[in-house]
Amino acid sequence: MADLQGKLSELGDELKVPGVSVGLVNNGEEEYAFHGVTSVENPLDVDEHTLFQFGSTGKTFTATAIMCLVDQGKIALDDKVKTHVPELRLKDKDAENNVTVLQLLNHTAGWQGDLMTNTGDGDDALAKYLELMADIEQVTPLGTAMSYNNASLSLAGHLIAKVTGQRYEDAMKELIFQPIGLENTWFFPNDIMTRRFACGHNNKDDGTIEVARPWSIPRGSAPAGGMSATAGDQVLWARFHLGDGTNAKGERVLSQELLELMKQPTFDMRGSALGDAVGISWLLRDVDGVRLVGHGGTTNGQHSAFTLCPERNFGFAIMSNCGPSGPQLNGKLAEWILETYLGVTAPEDEPIKLADEALAEYVGTYKTIAVSVVVTAADGGLRAKSVIDPEMWKQISETEEIPDQPPVPIGMLAGEGDRFIVSDGPGKGMRGYFPRDASGKVSGLHFGGRLAERVG
Repeated sequence: MADLQGKLSELGDELKVPGVSVGLVNNGEEEYAFHGVTSVENPLDVDEHTLFQFGSTGKTFTATAIMCLVDQGKIALDDKVKTHVPELRLKDKDAENNVTVLQLLNHTAGWQGDLMTNTGDGDDALAKYLELMADIEQVTPLGTAMSYNNASLSLAGHLIAKVTGQRYEDAMKELIFQPIGLENTWFFPNDIMTRRFACGHNNKDDGTIEVARPWSIPRGSAPAGGMSATAGDQVLWARFHLGDGTNAKGERVLSQELLELMKQPTFDMRGSALGDAVGISWLLRDVDGVRLVGHGGTTNGQHSAFTLCPERNFGFAIMSNCGPSGPQLNGKLAEWILETYLGVTAPEDEPIKLADEALAEYVGTYKTIAVSVVVTAADGGLRAKSVIDPEMWKQISETEEIPDQPPVPIGMLAGEGDRFIVSDGPGKGMRGYFPRDASGKVSGLHFGGRLAERVG
């Protein structure tokens, strides 16, 4: 029998991650493993009752709620969003008037996605967030490219509120949490602080670990990733999406047809760090001949990985509370789980070395709303150094000093055009590519699932 607890403890000690919670379902049988503590400042053992922020996996919750409304005939995936949200205002009028519900859920709306401004804790937080969207830039024409988009999911949450006539969080409780039986999944800090919960942490350069602040995600970003849950509820979420659309009592929550539709490709994103294609919020990739359906999430010092293998009736969730050691643990443990339980092993791609002259067309500066990436050439490969925008940093952290990010080594892949792979470090194996414009010139950088425009 696989020693899930032993492997978790080994990796947790090796990578010095304060706390980790893991849940797994294999042909209906559940396994759990826990490691470490909730916080280095006030340490409590991580156990089955511990709540972790699972971040952007919450996008699949918002998308599933949308599908429930589709099932009820209240909206359609090809509906224009403006039909339901007439107050929507965007800089690009084609996007404003024609963006569809599906394009919100498969990251093809094309506008800047990482709008993280805190619009307060009131019931109008999503409405205020929507007003800010009037000022974000359109990066690509509607429906022409996939670029990870938090803003689209906040808009999807506002759409749910408009269609149901409820607060987004109340609608989620009625459409998703209660029918499926998610009794340990929460939005509001006031609900979480009375229970055992994990704090995020950051690894410092001197080898120490400190608590990351602020703890909570702004309410305006809740539909994109503002939920916390126990490992048990994450496994229950896996069981639902591996099932037929009914809950544990056999009651219908969502039609099986729509549940399966969510896991079908809607847009190709081959070469992206996020996988081969995007479904309806789910991220899809084929590994060793097996289709994996998943997501993951990052909040301030908390990180999650969530993977389903529908054809094997298998799924798992990993939640950790430190960065960047947490994502390293999540990745290594996920690889071990897939190999140990399913015999699935991802091939290792080796980058090729190129002369500086061949790499010169990729050298430059690329920018999103949140970060600038400076790409340089060295030793037959490239280096990508990310610098967080100061205004963005103010929105996500209470510390004044922006941490210096070391350059990430990336190498081009043979026979794959402008595609590359991270060749070393915590992100080793992550893929990306350089898109080109109509004239054939490198026009952007698709890195970490996001499209950055070339600005220099």
